[in-house]
Amino acid sequence: MPEPQRLTLENLAQLLERRGLISDDQRKNLVTRGRSQESRLFALQHSGTSRRSNISAELVSPTEVVVSFNLEIPGRSGDILSEDIITETLAAASGLPYLKIDPLALDLNVVTAHIPRPFALKNLMVAVAESAGVITVAVADPFNDAIITDLASARRLEIKRVLSSKSDILKILREFYGFRASVVAAEAEASTAVDLGNLEQFFKLKGQQEIEGNDKHVVSAVDFLLNYAFDQHASDIHVEPKRDTSLIRFRIDGVMHNIHVIPKPLHAPIVSRIKMLSRMDLAEKRRPQDGRIKTSFNTKDIELRVSTVPVAFGEKIVIRVFDPDILLQDLDSMGFYPREMSLYSSFLRRPNGIILVTGPTGSGKTTTLYSSLRTLSSPEVNIVTVEDPIEMVMEEFNQIGVQQGIGVSFDSILRNILRQDPDIIMIGEIRDRETAENAVQAALTGHLVLSTLHTNDSASTVIRLLDLGVPSFLISATLLGIVAQRLVRNICPHCSRARDLSQDECDYLQLPLPSYSVREGAGCKQCRGTGYKGRSGLFEVLEMNDHLKTLVSRSAQLADIVAAARQEGLVTLREIAIRKMLEGITTYEEVVAMTG
Repeated sequence: MPEPQRLTLENLAQLLERRGLISDDQRKNLVTRGRSQESRLFALQHSGTSRRSNISAELVSPTEVVVSFNLEIPGRSGDILSEDIITETLAAASGLPYLKIDPLALDLNVVTAHIPRPFALKNLMVAVAESAGVITVAVADPFNDAIITDLASARRLEIKRVLSSKSDILKILREFYGFRASVVAAEAEASTAVDLGNLEQFFKLKGQQEIEGNDKHVVSAVDFLLNYAFDQHASDIHVEPKRDTSLIRFRIDGVMHNIHVIPKPLHAPIVSRIKMLSRMDLAEKRRPQDGRIKTSFNTKDIELRVSTVPVAFGEKIVIRVFDPDILLQDLDSMGFYPREMSLYSSFLRRPNGIILVTGPTGSGKTTTLYSSLRTLSSPEVNIVTVEDPIEMVMEEFNQIGVQQGIGVSFDSILRNILRQDPDIIMIGEIRDRETAENAVQAALTGHLVLSTLHTNDSASTVIRLLDLGVPSFLISATLLGIVAQRLVRNICPHCSRARDLSQDECDYLQLPLPSYSVREGAGCKQCRGTGYKGRSGLFEVLEMNDHLKTLVSRSAQLADIVAAARQEGLVTLREIAIRKMLEGITTYEEVVAMTG
């Protein structure tokens, strides 16, 4: 039977049955109920709308109808027939390459320069690449040869087609064209004023006005930018001024990605818009500032922490994204092994003492602390936090933000915090002797104190406290335990493959056997070719038992503390990372990168 030349529900169902993706009964059910399902989906999609034009983006495709039934693929328990699987099947049947669109791999100018937005929406197509004069266009309909021919003729382009899902194409059209339209409109209104923030400029010409941060096009551009970051699960958004342009970058799974390059005249108004939302001083451009924004995405509240700092070519702005699904997790799901989980849980059950979480910036300390506090939270306890700044506002806690400008510091708050009748105190970071001493005093007076320090491992945390001037006998009396942590990238489950460690790699990790089979990510459309998807924690947990307390009270050296902890069963970050590598969770490269 020849492959279909027009996409209908009937011939799509037949194609899926021939490829073994649905059964005969499922095909019959699709054909019988498909039309009524299509009508319901159309009504749902258009509820509350008016004056909508009849374009392809608003029609319900046969693929969408099939996907809405949530069919399980025969012989593949738990695998649901998705839009991507159907699109890949259509691509094979029509002889077109299949492309899972990665927004981070697209160039804004390529996407928006060749195909007008109304035409792209009407025909569900988007330019995804340009090479040697050939434009690669992703289409949702494999049988639109005439439209492609007309486009190539009208625009004098050489076009290569690939097939992508309708939802992927629509997402790119809305995000890229919307952002591009806002940037172009704002740029048209911007003046040619010399950039005062650029240290290489000497003066600013008089009589020229800059575009305002509340201009509607700038507002739209910032909205598109934030939504794009949320959709890509970015943890940080960087807006960086350069000499002639401004660069927008996202950090995703700990790795930076270039996203957009925007004209330099738009940098200042975009920064002003973000500063306006975060209630910063718009006139102050010479000093660093901090602010926060609370917004929502997909019915979920999201906290944004905003930081500005003057650099060579203007103000750089960084937005840290605090997703509650990431910041507040069950401790069991964070990556603790049973021994470490048991020890850490025992610390949290203690009525008083100090628990310290250590690690570099970006190692997940805030997630550990907030998740721990949520575990401890109940109507019977009073939890007070002191943070600089407050990372995420939680109703269950009484959160105090440090404000150095008016003298509200860690030290001054902690001197008065015991009058607030707390049961549990969380201190954002122990930075100096005064903060450390106040934490110790709170623990001595019957409170459970959680805080963070910047040290490389658990044992060196004790030495750091001694360096801060905390007497050794007080450390022994109050310190319950220490958690040193890191985050490693997980191997993408969709492209994971086995490989053997080389002899040099085994020697470097000091593994006893001559060879080990581990896994790595080959790179696929699901992980944007990186081989990694998501992150998990490494947790080194040190319990301050009687033996260690005796050593600390005698001001023992770091090597002695480490040796004693190892005798008591301490598993180091390196050993935990190697275990995750051997279990196929992460790679050799991540082990080396995260643990040295």
